[in-house]
Amino acid sequence: MAQPITTIQKYVPTKEEQNQQKLEDLKLLLAENEDSLNKILTIVSELNETGVLEAANSMLQSKEKITKIALGQMNREPVTNIINNIMGAAGALSSVDPELTTKLINSVTKGIDEGNKHLEKDDKVGILDLVKVLKDPDVNRAVGFGINFLKGMGKGLKE
Repeated sequence: MAQPITTIQKYVPTKEEQNQQKLEDLKLLLAENEDSLNKILTIVSELNETGVLEAANSMLQSKEKITKIALGQMNREPVTNIINNIMGAAGALSSVDPELTTKLINSVTKGIDEGNKHLEKDDKVGILDLVKVLKDPDVNRAVGFGINFLKGMGKGLKE
């Protein structure tokens, strides 16, 4: 009679066999992706020729210094003022009706066009011309808007 199996021995490849298997897998992967690898190597070669790789390598080696400089620049008063102004402007713009903003911007554009036409003519404007032009509904509307805008702005400045 045969003896019963009491232990099972698991086959564990040696370090050299594992390395050999990894090399075989890598060869297979290289063969399957030859076109992609050629493109990658071409790109890397171009980056190296233009000096981009060297610059990127230098940046990576100096990443702590670069970070310190960038943070130092971000903490400067002009930069923090810009950030605060952008946040304030964004907050103010978020409370304004977008349709009104679009209408106002379009009106400014039309006003600039009309102003440029006047500059091309180089006509002088007299006091009587100002009084006459107030009867024009478009001018009257703009002057009324401007006066009320200034009034509202004054109220805002008072607060």
